[in-house]
Amino acid sequence: MFKAILWKSVRLAVLAAALAAPAALFAELPPVIPREVLFGNPQRSQPRLSPDGQRLAWIAPDKKNVLQVWIKTVGKDDDKIVTADKKRGVRQYFWAQNNKTLLYLQDNDGDENFHVFGVDLASGNVRDYTPFQGVRASVADINPDFPEELLLTMNLRNRQAMDVHRLNLATGALVLDTENPGDVGGWGSDAKMQVRAAQVQTPDGGTEIRIRDDAKSPWKSLLKVGPEEILGFEDFSQDGKSAYIKTSAGSDTARLVSRDLSTGVQTVLAASPEVDAGNVLIHPKSHVVQAVSFEPGRSSWKVLDPSIRADFDAIAKLNAGDFTVVNRTAADDAWLVAFSSDRGPVSWYKWDRTAKKGSLIFTAQPKLEGLPLAEMKPVVIKSRDGLTLNSYLTLPVGVAPKNLPLVLFVHGGPWGRDTWGYNSTAQWLANRGYAVLQVNFRASTGYGKKFLNAGNRQWGLKMHDDLLDAAKWAVDKGVADAKRIAVFGGSYGGYAALAAATMTPDAFACNVDIVGPSNIKTLIGAIPPYWKPIRAMFDVRMGNVDDPKDAELIRTASPLFRADRITKPLLIGQGANDPRVNVKESEQIVEAIEKNRGNVTYVVYSDEGHGFARPENRIDFNARAEKFLGGCLGGRVEPMEGERIPGSTAFVKVVGK
Repeated sequence: MFKAILWKSVRLAVLAAALAAPAALFAELPPVIPREVLFGNPQRSQPRLSPDGQRLAWIAPDKKNVLQVWIKTVGKDDDKIVTADKKRGVRQYFWAQNNKTLLYLQDNDGDENFHVFGVDLASGNVRDYTPFQGVRASVADINPDFPEELLLTMNLRNRQAMDVHRLNLATGALVLDTENPGDVGGWGSDAKMQVRAAQVQTPDGGTEIRIRDDAKSPWKSLLKVGPEEILGFEDFSQDGKSAYIKTSAGSDTARLVSRDLSTGVQTVLAASPEVDAGNVLIHPKSHVVQAVSFEPGRSSWKVLDPSIRADFDAIAKLNAGDFTVVNRTAADDAWLVAFSSDRGPVSWYKWDRTAKKGSLIFTAQPKLEGLPLAEMKPVVIKSRDGLTLNSYLTLPVGVAPKNLPLVLFVHGGPWGRDTWGYNSTAQWLANRGYAVLQVNFRASTGYGKKFLNAGNRQWGLKMHDDLLDAAKWAVDKGVADAKRIAVFGGSYGGYAALAAATMTPDAFACNVDIVGPSNIKTLIGAIPPYWKPIRAMFDVRMGNVDDPKDAELIRTASPLFRADRITKPLLIGQGANDPRVNVKESEQIVEAIEKNRGNVTYVVYSDEGHGFARPENRIDFNARAEKFLGGCLGGRVEPMEGERIPGSTAFVKVVGK
């Protein structure tokens, strides 16, 4: 019955969209999948078992379509909401180890100054544990042996430095535990919940890991590497005598090693010549490394702990997707496992370790099931200078992959990467008739230090060339029409769209920028104060905006100074409260385009930050982007009724049209 109603609405959307799509393409494509289905709130998401395994929590919308945390008793139908967020929705939560408190994080309209809240599940009372204006807090450690305590990081004392605080859940007492000397970007604690590791960005952009014997001992340097290396602290062994570390020292890819703190002897636990070590599964009580993931195209696990090998083998048979263990009970007799698939929503299973049996809990978006979703295929592209660009190609269902309009969907960071799995944007674009190519260009993480460092000081240069090479690959393969290609992305992906519009304006038919920087100098000048400890990394990777020797490099890489070259259609989306890419980054290039009598459509959302968290705003912008792309590339368009999606805070400025 439900599917019949859904497909009736889909057919109506198809009829409305028919006029906006080329007749031949429309005839071959499956029905239009409504944006509400693709970009609306999940029906249920992020399940977590309580430590004692007696209750299940998850995130789901309330009657006003605002995401809240729900809980129920396992085996009963006593579902209830335990949070009361008014508008933005809760997206991050944790069980406290006392089984009585549920913790969640929330900011103010996207400013990323998160507060840590606690819900007393017996009384329903909600408490703001970090009630400080303009302060950012996060959970640093939840230890099963200390059920009434948490370690939090917070820049209360100094907005530029994250100190560690110890929180008593019962009293709310918050005590400064470890003071940040000013250069620590991350902390690590041991099995006794003592802060004993500090990760530091050195002045030259390198990384140092400092260790101390206990909370009263002085800090000493354990490892120190230059900016070309990958180095990261993971955890301590249970006895605190060894540290688990990811490091590329002595190899191209980052390996997971165990380092004896007294002798310095390192033992390689897991490594791959292709890619860096990925997710590390560590037992929360024994602190044994159990498994490490590697992801050249799709993800696979290297199991290190024999006690879980049978579990992993059996879990892999539950679903054809890639899985990760997201939650486990204190007794370790039950796990929650998430499966990601390219053609379906994330699915969560409960794995009974005693019975060796898995059962489906729910999927995030049941409305997606049975819809004609597209395959995401890993592909390998060679750059003009011989680098391997591991990428993902998603093609429209039912259409011959020949001379299609192409969207280069560029990831953010840029020190991040694209991965295989369900991607709502890729599915949306493919459903509208576009080939979608996601490129792990140089500077993307996960593929070793040589590939990462190949992107140093290459914003708008070789990093942009990689996107051009990927587009050429698609054209040469016959997949893409060279005259119908667009760049679409957020954050660095938004920058890539602006670079495409200003540096190679004739290569693309149009571009879509979401929260992308336009001037590298003003971008760095407005970064959040708590990013100060990692500022040296930006100097190495992008160029130093304060060094006169890099002035020309910075200016050349900044699309703002080539705004007069924008001749193709451009759409810009921005969150007014973005702490990472300040709203002025979008405003100044819009002003420059207007000054040069160019054309741009600019949409800003007053209650958003770095991206669009509220579904009303997300759907609103994508409706505008869909119409925009349909106009310049020829794909299908599901019409938007009215000036904006109800509940959206969109303010639109159209220049030169």
